[in-house]
Amino acid sequence: MSALTVAIIGASSDRKKFGNKSVRAHQAVGYQVFPIHPTETIVEGLTAYRSLEELPVQQLDRISIYLPPPIALKVLPSIAKMQVAEVWLNPGVESQEVLEMASSLGLPVITACSIVNLGLSPSQFPD
Repeated sequence: MSALTVAIIGASSDRKKFGNKSVRAHQAVGYQVFPIHPTETIVEGLTAYRSLEELPVQQLDRISIYLPPPIALKVLPSIAKMQVAEVWLNPGVESQEVLEMASSLGLPVITACSIVNLGLSPSQFPD
């Protein structure tokens, strides 16, 4: 069986940021992780992609978003073009406007911390 796949939108090489902790958490439980960031090239040893359109896959098990709501609104249409089982809006992303747009696009949204969903805590991934 192949590993579950996840794109972390808002991944960062800054180990203090939740977008970085999420990359490490998903790796720790065996996900194939695709970091997404417009300017990073490597995040935790993984190739970072500038956008979902650059990914080498069209189908994902999970997308986990770590973006401010105004930026999240800009990426939701790209997410809607992909085949994805779950779209996680982590704390701080889930504005009313983001929720409404995600719903109108028919996205399978979960509003919770994707790291905690893995059975882990962000505090397990020190800076």
